[in-house]
Amino acid sequence: MTISRATQLTLEGKVVNPPFEENVSNETVGVTNPDLMEKGVDSRRTSSSSSSSSDDSDSAIAANADDPWAIVELVDDSEKWADMTTKARIIRVLINFAKIITALGLLYFFICSLSLLSSAFRLIAGKTAGELFQQSELMQNPVVGLMIGILVTVLVQSSSTSTSIVVSMVAADIITVHMAIPIIMGANVGTSVTNTIVSFTQIANRNEFRRAFAGATVHDMFNWLAVIVLFTIEVVSYSIFGLGYLEWLSGEIVKGVNSSSGAGEVTLLNAIIDPFVDKIIQLDSQVLEGWAANDSRYDNASLIKQCGENITDPVPCDGEFLFENTGLEDWAVGLILLFMSLFMLCGCLVGLVKILNSMMKGHIANIIKRVINAKIPYVPWLTGYLAMIVGAVITFLVQSSSVFTSTLTPLVGIGVISIERVYPLTLGSNIGTTTTALIAALAAPPEKLQDTLQISLVHLFFNVTGILLYYPIPFMRFPIPMAKFLGNETAKYRWFAIIYLVGMFFLFPGIVLGLSVAGTIPLLCVGIPFLLLLIAIAIIKTLQRRKPSWLPKKMRNWKWLPLACRSLEPYDRQFAKCACCNKFRPTAEGNIPSSASSISGDSSENETKEAS
Repeated sequence: MTISRATQLTLEGKVVNPPFEENVSNETVGVTNPDLMEKGVDSRRTSSSSSSSSDDSDSAIAANADDPWAIVELVDDSEKWADMTTKARIIRVLINFAKIITALGLLYFFICSLSLLSSAFRLIAGKTAGELFQQSELMQNPVVGLMIGILVTVLVQSSSTSTSIVVSMVAADIITVHMAIPIIMGANVGTSVTNTIVSFTQIANRNEFRRAFAGATVHDMFNWLAVIVLFTIEVVSYSIFGLGYLEWLSGEIVKGVNSSSGAGEVTLLNAIIDPFVDKIIQLDSQVLEGWAANDSRYDNASLIKQCGENITDPVPCDGEFLFENTGLEDWAVGLILLFMSLFMLCGCLVGLVKILNSMMKGHIANIIKRVINAKIPYVPWLTGYLAMIVGAVITFLVQSSSVFTSTLTPLVGIGVISIERVYPLTLGSNIGTTTTALIAALAAPPEKLQDTLQISLVHLFFNVTGILLYYPIPFMRFPIPMAKFLGNETAKYRWFAIIYLVGMFFLFPGIVLGLSVAGTIPLLCVGIPFLLLLIAIAIIKTLQRRKPSWLPKKMRNWKWLPLACRSLEPYDRQFAKCACCNKFRPTAEGNIPSSASSISGDSSENETKEAS
């Protein structure tokens, strides 16, 4: 009776999975003969073959729904072009043209909002950033230099700005190349905060947020892993040989360089957005450099251009702007600008995502997605390297890795670009952003060109070495599974994304910086046990997955630990008591597939297989 009912359901278009059918047969009918059960299953499959073939597309869509990381396949339910009247065709063309123009306009204002956001952070914490750079004695400690690089870049929202300041300080003999290397590493980490913030605009849709957050944090994971390895190598090699790896490599290349060839800066992006941004705010970049150089002339100077009334030489303004001579303090203007830029950023991204969702469907969408995520025929392993070149060229043209990676984030969220494809694009962006420091180095005085060029090459070789570590060998592409793990966690507990953002970019660097300032002994007393704990967890986790028999029976899983040490569920219950945080908790009727819990629970194993 059960078998015929399953056949009936199948013929009606309700496909029943074979494993489910077998379980029903065993439990309900009580069939114990495997041959009879096998025949029953075969007969059901034969009788449902015609209906299964008609439902292939539905099955494919269901399979994609079960995999939150799959490229989204949207069904085009609109009227076919061949069936449309002339009037309907004209209307569709006009609507699509309007959508494209609107999307380009939103993209323009989104890029402008990133520039305004950077200016806001500079106004709020610009002097603090300059004062951090003044601490030459503290920066003798490489850990302090690393944390200062992270914090300063987060505060000014631009690795180009922080690395250019470092190059200027090397040219002015304020710091040495050796002291500047950890700051350059920290700047690489700090710049990835922008696209992590951008991913929050898709927090309303759980699966989109899962993908967008993973697409943003794959940049974070690469930068942190590269810093962990190369910073350790740099410190150890310097203590043994008196010269770090990056310092030696860049020094060998610039030997014999003693004259400036001169170079002009590529300002394609600035030429496009400056007409709008300059109507709102204009900053005097020389003031920030003066604070970093401890120039007494800039002690009481404002970062906002004063239109001929600055403390130093008169600075001409490029026309009137909104915050000209308001009488407000820099931090007050920065706060107002921060809210304005965030409002503009969120509004543009929400509108852009909605327009892209309406356009990314049907045949055209499938072509676009296949082109972006396609592999080169016969040599598919070259595809990633081609993506790196594309990312590097685009970043070089716009002179901002934050703009490029932040533009990719919503595309990953809506499922147009896969995590595996955005990873090499991000790595290429890391290469492209090093051109800013190279340009700044070429503008140095001839007698200091060798040092400034060396520190700019350190930035380049840091990213190139990181790519050689974490891309050519598929097994070593750890940032991808790590980012997917973070995406799964944020899908289940959306408040975790805020904890991650504050912890990784503000709290952790601040604590390490404080311990470093306190002295080497406090830093070692806290840092060594923490590192040993992380190493032990990594070893146990690897053995649990690969060789569980090598572990005691009790340690083959984490159930021996208290729940609060192995799950975020207890913290989620505490957040549930807070009304303002309750909306970040998962709901029973979310837009996440019902199988998501099992996927996320087995994420580590699946992600390891994907990475290898």
